[in-house]
Amino acid sequence: MSDTPKFEVIDRRKIKAEEEQESPKPAAPEPSAEPAAGPRLVVNEGRREADAEPPAAGEEDLAQQLETDLPPAPTAQESSEQKAAYDASAERLEDLIRAQNPGVGKQPPVSFEHLVQQFYVSAMIQMGAGTQEGQRPRVDILGARTTIDLLGILAEKTRGNLTDAEDRMLQSVLFEVRMAFLELTSMISMQGVPPPPPTGKH
Repeated sequence: MSDTPKFEVIDRRKIKAEEEQESPKPAAPEPSAEPAAGPRLVVNEGRREADAEPPAAGEEDLAQQLETDLPPAPTAQESSEQKAAYDASAERLEDLIRAQNPGVGKQPPVSFEHLVQQFYVSAMIQMGAGTQEGQRPRVDILGARTTIDLLGILAEKTRGNLTDAEDRMLQSVLFEVRMAFLELTSMISMQGVPPPPPTGKH
């Protein structure tokens, strides 16, 4: 049985169309045993029958399942209209920020380097980097492994489509975070080794 939580992709275009046809109605709050203090992960609570299904044979089965579950891709016109609306909204946000902070200049466009940097910083923080002096590092080793694996997927899927500088940066970052992961896991495994017996010298 696979421990990987299943997820469902929702076609928001259908939701938007339904909202335009129906008048908005206030939704009644659902009873909950826990206070709504923040987001929480819900993993198919009502689909217990799925546990009886046999596990997927491999990546091909998973890809086929995703292809079946995915809504149709947006048309070129839908994508173009959404991109234009997104850009206009982002520009209005920058205007508001500059109005409150006149010294702030226009933000540079997000690049591939920003994406790789984001993964790098996340992985290093998950491995305890940036901890203030005197405080015990908070390590999320499984989260770090996931972030590093995502960097590996990024390197694999973009192979042949990057400039030499982009590829060199990505490979260097991937090498560095993997080395940090190896050092950290080595330290964690060493913590389980009992100390050597006393030598008898005082």
